[in-house]
Amino acid sequence: MDIVVKAVAKNLDLSQNKPLKDLVLEAFRKTIILGDIPAGTRINEKKFSEELNVSRTPIRYAMQRLAAEDLVESMPGASTIVKGITIKDAYEIFDIRKELDALATRKAMAKMTEDDFVTLRKMLEQTEAELDQAPDITVVSYFTDFNLFIYQHCDMPHLVSIVFKLQAYLVYFRDISIMSRERRALALQEHWRIYQAMVNHDEVQINLIIREHLGQSLQFIIKEMRAHDLE
Repeated sequence: MDIVVKAVAKNLDLSQNKPLKDLVLEAFRKTIILGDIPAGTRINEKKFSEELNVSRTPIRYAMQRLAAEDLVESMPGASTIVKGITIKDAYEIFDIRKELDALATRKAMAKMTEDDFVTLRKMLEQTEAELDQAPDITVVSYFTDFNLFIYQHCDMPHLVSIVFKLQAYLVYFRDISIMSRERRALALQEHWRIYQAMVNHDEVQINLIIREHLGQSLQFIIKEMRAHDLE
């Protein structure tokens, strides 16, 4: 099994209760976004089918979906070339998210009750208490829950729909940043600052802190992407 197939196999979690085609799609998507399948790599469906021990149908489905997401390109002769995520893509995605997150947070702040603020504070306290003790995947889920809480309370379903369309990219960017213990500690501080600005109903600070927070995450991700390119 070559190194590229091994990378996909590592991300193929067959223990999940999902259709095989979705699991294969998620494995390829994650591997491509994290850069473990380099841009320009040709995907040989037959080879991946044999080495991953799955039929070609879910692999073909994955390639069709990834082509629609602009992560791969279908070439003449039924071959598929990986396009991947560029640093320019990362900047664009985070510019979009800065605007949407700032808007969602301002709207959520205006609609949240005192009990909602208590719940959000408890979420941050739990994250802080378990930051260095809980398994990495659990800590990552706490950061995700903070964002989801705000999306759920902003009462803007169209905005949330747009954010979730970016989720395929954002979930793996999150894994790059929050899996770093150094970055997660800073991210928690930034979440506390966002929470405090919401409590104070300070829209100016919300805008500034969210842009700073996502800017810091982006710079960490760019650093990792550049380091990966040099390997």
